Amino acid sequence: MIVPQEIRLIGQSVRSLQTMLRELSFRYEFLPRLTPDGIFGERTLEAVMLFQREFHPPVTGQVNQGTWDAIAARYRQTLAQRPRPLRGYPGGGYTVSPGQDSIHLYLVQSMFQALAGLLNGIQVGPATGQNDAATQHNLRWLQALEGRPETGVLDQESWNTVSRLYTLFVTYGQA
Repeated sequence: MIVPQEIRLIGQSVRSLQTMLRELSFRYEFLPRLTPDGIFGERTLEAVMLFQREFHPPVTGQVNQGTWDAIAARYRQTLAQRPRPLRGYPGGGYTVSPGQDSIHLYLVQSMFQALAGLLNGIQVGPATGQNDAATQHNLRWLQALEGRPETGVLDQESWNTVSRLYTLFVTYGQA
């Protein structure tokens, strides 16, 4: 049991609690957006109490088994309703080298256009379906962030990164 008197309690169970409450905060705006740090601090206590007020009275601030189960159930329900990641990339060893054309680049370039106003380092370029200079720049930027060789080639890893960034900053950022 996690109780507010253990304000300095650090551990994976607190981090798991914070992760679940953070995910719920995207759906329920009254919950504070926590950063999972493993410390049961004031913001975590506030989130627990607000959750209890709305979904699992009484409001005690204590995370007993009933509160934990209620948070976990609502978390699982929320994850089940979340849009699935986009599976628009062919996978395997499919790549698009600089200068090549691919139907898959239209979507990647559109995601880059949306991200350009939100992330420093991404250049705006047209969605042409060609791995042009702007697309190569953006792919190299992603590859540098990941510590991978900066090739400018669209591959599965680059697709995964741009689609995750799009989901985090555009899809969830607008919610």
